[in-house]
Amino acid sequence: MKKYVIGIDFGTLSGRCVLVDVESGAEVAESVLEYAHGVMDERLPSGRALPKHYALQHPQDYLDVLRFTVRDVLSRAKVSRDAVVGMGIDFTSCTVLPIDKDGVPLCFKEKYKDEPHAYVKLWKHHSAQSEADEITALAEERGEPWLDAYGRKISSEWALPKLLEILREAPEVYNDTERFVEAADWLSLMLTGKESHSAVFAGYKALWSDGGYPSNEFMVALDKCLDGVVGTKISENVLAMDNIAGVLNDSGAELTGLNSGTSLALPMIDAHAAMPAAGCTEDGDLILIVGTSSCQILNSVRKKSVEGICGYVKDGVIPGFYTYEAGQPAVGDVFDWFVKNCVPAAYTDEAAKRGISIHKLLRERASKLKVGQSGLLALDWLNGNRSVLVDSELSGMILGLTLRTRPEEIYRALIEATAFGTRMILEQYEHNGIEIKRVCAAGGIAQKDEMMMQIYADVLGKEISIAASAQAGALGSAIYAAVAAGVYPSVSAAARALAKKPVRVYTPNSDDGKAYNALYAEYKRLHDYFGKGENNVMKVLKEISVG
Repeated sequence: MKKYVIGIDFGTLSGRCVLVDVESGAEVAESVLEYAHGVMDERLPSGRALPKHYALQHPQDYLDVLRFTVRDVLSRAKVSRDAVVGMGIDFTSCTVLPIDKDGVPLCFKEKYKDEPHAYVKLWKHHSAQSEADEITALAEERGEPWLDAYGRKISSEWALPKLLEILREAPEVYNDTERFVEAADWLSLMLTGKESHSAVFAGYKALWSDGGYPSNEFMVALDKCLDGVVGTKISENVLAMDNIAGVLNDSGAELTGLNSGTSLALPMIDAHAAMPAAGCTEDGDLILIVGTSSCQILNSVRKKSVEGICGYVKDGVIPGFYTYEAGQPAVGDVFDWFVKNCVPAAYTDEAAKRGISIHKLLRERASKLKVGQSGLLALDWLNGNRSVLVDSELSGMILGLTLRTRPEEIYRALIEATAFGTRMILEQYEHNGIEIKRVCAAGGIAQKDEMMMQIYADVLGKEISIAASAQAGALGSAIYAAVAAGVYPSVSAAARALAKKPVRVYTPNSDDGKAYNALYAEYKRLHDYFGKGENNVMKVLKEISVG
């Protein structure tokens, strides 16, 4: 009997499941389920309005993905559950929720259905910026050694700022919380009945460095109510990636339709899981995940503190390497914002008549423009800046608008801005002695948008290989599942067997690259002027809007 593994990628808007042949690596079936509640950034299901910069989710959506997609891929492939030897999951991060002693999310309780802080705080929940700044300042003042591992600046997207926000704004929720957990670790608990916490999430998003969290002395200095938080509301049961989460118990089997006893790999962060799926398993391999947001994940044998980079974890993705993480909190979201809010009816009517998406129409027109032809330059901070400024209060900008500016020119400028932001990150790696030998790309945009990926190659001045799998995160989780099930001895071995060769390679155009160098120099000047405190107009405008 053929053997299979399952990988599920829990993204921002949907869960994507693949069924993979453990010998050939063939993705024999896939299934996608959109989250019923989506991203709650305006109001709760009850109708309660949410403050600015909130991004919440409902954990029921994750359970629905497990219940539907696993059964769906087995049905589509006509494969028996007896043939499935392992399962793996990956998740956006930092995506966290408060649970009680029985593992029940507080938002499931009638008492808290109308309380925003009882729900999942998605990775792009940015309302804890002041808490993040407070943590950074205190760590600097105390000379905390772990700060170096996190680029010397804490992000509002991470676990501790979000926990501190709950403590300050909803103390009853904080007091009723038994554990504050990553959504991926909560799903492991639902599937196995065993509480564990993946070192990948703890290391990159919860300040777990060199085998421990910040000291209790630091926590108390931050807020006296955090006395003893590590070991109580933050579990110390952190497992390195050479462990497995466990095996499915009866409840996990009922939830998924798989057999009890099926191996469950330790969960991975979504962008990181894509690395082995793209064959990025060597020193100097960097993967770009280009989707709703963007991540730049890099393997290195070197341990370095890189200012403004989200951090590194030893053995965080591929055993034997320090894997560094950086990112942009809005890429696809930027283009989505533009087409929903800034495109005239004539364009949408033309796209509808031709039976194509508005994105395709804009790309067609934008691809005819020469580099710099529009006279536009943008900053890609419509959802703040994750790397290298680490400031969610920054906002976007478009410079050079005239009465002759066309929508396709703005669209292309926004694409170029995301490419410039990526270049800032890659240069930050390289300026700190972390070598980039190869660049791969994965994600929906990388698969579909030829114009954008060519712009990226030209801006970066680097060849970009496109991962073969349209579901690289889910395939990566399946690769970890194959190791957890004992089919392969290591992640590298499983990747060699199951990852596919790139479907396309984009080579930089030297003439366009030279033109982009001039634009990038101006982008970098604006980046530093507005992002490093010389002109805080963006923050002043936010203060005025709140007032």
